[in-house]
Amino acid sequence: MPALADEEGPRVAPGLPPVVDAHVHLFPDRVFEAVWRWFDQHGWPIRYKLHTPGVLSFLLSRGVERVVALHYAHKPGMARALNAYVAQVAKDEPRVIGLATVFPGEPGAADILAEAFALGLKGVKLHCHVQCFAPDAPALQELYEACARAGKPLVMHAGREPASPRYPCDPYALCSAERVERVLKDHPKLKLCVPHLGADEFDAYARLLERHDTLWLDTTMTVGGYFPVPLPRQVLEVRPERILYGTDFPNIPYAWDRELKALVDLRPGGDALAGVLGGNALKLYGEVGC
Repeated sequence: MPALADEEGPRVAPGLPPVVDAHVHLFPDRVFEAVWRWFDQHGWPIRYKLHTPGVLSFLLSRGVERVVALHYAHKPGMARALNAYVAQVAKDEPRVIGLATVFPGEPGAADILAEAFALGLKGVKLHCHVQCFAPDAPALQELYEACARAGKPLVMHAGREPASPRYPCDPYALCSAERVERVLKDHPKLKLCVPHLGADEFDAYARLLERHDTLWLDTTMTVGGYFPVPLPRQVLEVRPERILYGTDFPNIPYAWDRELKALVDLRPGGDALAGVLGGNALKLYGEVGC
């Protein structure tokens, strides 16, 4: 996929409700650089190759009020160090809502999450494509139960797209809205957020939103017109109180505020815009009263 030379704004437009980017990646430097090498070869050119301090300075200085920090373990044995890293970042910068990770099926996975929650991390991030698991796989059950017991949301890249033949497994063989619904039914207390509006099964995820009160979706890379697919308006409109603004920053090939501008241009009515841009994320992570 190509880079775009679109113009970036200097900061969040005046008059907007508070903006929370609910999908920002933070890794230690060496992990970031490994991710960038993969994207350079197999994904798209990353416009903002910034390490963690640069990511936070860039977004916060431009008027983004809070960021949700996501990361994921690419193999067993990484999670504890990654979780400690993000916990320290969140301690040093209170505007960061830090999430944990774990590699599904690794020894002591539930204990790793308990330790991460004790460090103050506010949820968990998993990635079906990178970690090679199906949402309804047996190894996930103890993790779902741990999140539900602790009341911590789980962000899980469980949609089939964006996919790549260079992933170690086939996302289309692992991921489906049907499998995600099985998780929602089997774990009714689990708060689950699926990024990318569930791409590419937008209609199916719109139906899941209608049926399940414990499901959220984030907008990452779906509303800015980068991928050659129609705007998934239905999934944005069916329950706007369950939609979070997210970007995938810094690992994006276009301007940092491209999707922010696109969401504002959609002009959702009433209080919907305030919720999508920030309020819904703060409620999900317990940062304001629900």
